[in-house]
Amino acid sequence: MKKIFAAAVFFTALSINAQFTVTIKTPANFKEQDAVLYTLNGSKDIIFTKETAKKNVWTFKYPKNYVGMMKVTLPNTNNSFNFISENKNVDITLETDGDKVKNIVYLDEANSLMNSIQEGSQKKEMILPALVQIKEYYKGTSDFGKALDTEIAKLSNKTSSDFSTHPFISYYNINYNKFLVAENSKDVKQDDIINFIDKSNDMLETSSLLRPVLVSYLNVGGNNNVTASVDKLLERLKVETPRGQVVLSELIDIFDAYDMKEFKTKYLTQAKNLKCTITDRLAATLKTNANVEMGATFPNYTFYSATNTKMKSLADVKADKKVIVFWSSTCSHCENELPQLLPKYQEMKAKGIEVIGLSMDTDKDAYTKKIAAFPWINDSELKGWNSSYGEKYNIHATPTYFILDANNKIISKPDHVGDVLEYLKLK
Repeated sequence: MKKIFAAAVFFTALSINAQFTVTIKTPANFKEQDAVLYTLNGSKDIIFTKETAKKNVWTFKYPKNYVGMMKVTLPNTNNSFNFISENKNVDITLETDGDKVKNIVYLDEANSLMNSIQEGSQKKEMILPALVQIKEYYKGTSDFGKALDTEIAKLSNKTSSDFSTHPFISYYNINYNKFLVAENSKDVKQDDIINFIDKSNDMLETSSLLRPVLVSYLNVGGNNNVTASVDKLLERLKVETPRGQVVLSELIDIFDAYDMKEFKTKYLTQAKNLKCTITDRLAATLKTNANVEMGATFPNYTFYSATNTKMKSLADVKADKKVIVFWSSTCSHCENELPQLLPKYQEMKAKGIEVIGLSMDTDKDAYTKKIAAFPWINDSELKGWNSSYGEKYNIHATPTYFILDANNKIISKPDHVGDVLEYLKLK
């Protein structure tokens, strides 16, 4: 299970004069009171502020110009949803069922249009091929056949709309279609992508396009030319610039997520050795990586609702060695690997070794059923990739393992459960 996660630091808007407002309405019976607003920088969600509902309405006042993707999370009910800002008021109504958001109604013009475009794109990608296949077997001229022809023609329509009054929608859709839609991007060259990244305005960082475009850039260059491709891009962007540092940070995370250790090490070292002013974005990448370097003291974590222990935090757990595993009940690799610890657990305990599982789950029932079989310490914030420890411990995939000594220093970072058992001489 892989996911690019997001988290940052709270700050509060000081100005009462908003450039625009984000208004979110919920039904009277929806119990959630808190909502957190995020902006975007590359692939990182940046927390802007937290608001409390007043009569089931949240109103966020944004004090400066912002054009791009935004997100709101409802932390107590574990809901989240995305929308866009074109520096104009955003108006959203949530339709709920119990504590779950079942539908999002975008009432402002920009989000209504963006939602319509994305729904059309999803239908074209997922439904059109099926309709074409059905048509191959259905030669009739009945009303059903005519309806098929009409829907196929509608979904096949390639006419472009005029988004001149919607700068972000125009930017997003033009560049998404050019660089990330397979049928259009097959003729895109590396220089085309370099020019796009170099010449784009600030919407590149706020559009959510940067990371997938960088992955596309690396794929175009091929696996045998990764260093040459990255060096060429960074030389053009100038790594001392804010854009260059965002791209460098994204590349480090990409290499981490795809287990390309050689390249991650090379460009992380380059980032560490920069003599210029470091942006907050790159500083965050450096910090999370420093947290989990070999020999580093593993940052403490206060348990949320831990089982099989009375300890309040990870540091409170006393053991000669600790095996930390980040996992999820939806992760197939976890399903295969974690049960292999079960027959060894009592032997581990006898040797002074404790296992601590930190789950990236969101579904309480699924998580609870899984941990019923796990006798070691288990904990989960039930926030998935929005869990606080995702950013703190630089987690890009599950399962991820760390082995700590009695002083909570990292002494091993095994790739698989077999490596854990081998390191602990339990195989």
